[in-house]
Amino acid sequence: MSDLSTQKRIAAAVLKCGENRVWFDPEQLGDIESAVSREDIRGLIDEGAIKAHQKKGVSRGRARLRIAKRSYGHCKGHGRRKGAQGARTPSKRVWIQRIRALRATLREMRETGVIDASVYRRFYRRAAGGQFRSVSHLKQNVEQQIGKVN
Repeated sequence: MSDLSTQKRIAAAVLKCGENRVWFDPEQLGDIESAVSREDIRGLIDEGAIKAHQKKGVSRGRARLRIAKRSYGHCKGHGRRKGAQGARTPSKRVWIQRIRALRATLREMRETGVIDASVYRRFYRRAAGGQFRSVSHLKQNVEQQIGKVN
């Protein structure tokens, strides 16, 4: 087999890729060998005798598997954690989630008639002041309040 390094170099320049990605058709090696100019190489590229291999990429398959596992709590143990709890979920985000849940519960209680507007307003202000740890804590306090009211 003859030396086709010059043709490979020219083809790489024309195809705008690296020399390792250049592919020569084994059936047309004679034509490729006789090609000496860029114009000859372009003609062979048009014919399909010279092509550029597709770029190799990095597979996202393993990443997708890991993300899927983390979505249901796997691969999230103590050894995997770098930041403090407040860095992983900022305290502001925790507060937003809690206050939204509390306010939604209070709204629902008011609309269903469990509490009246004045009790709703009192507990709304208490929730804003951070008196309740969770929805269940809020419900316990409401039950105690209603017990006193009735």
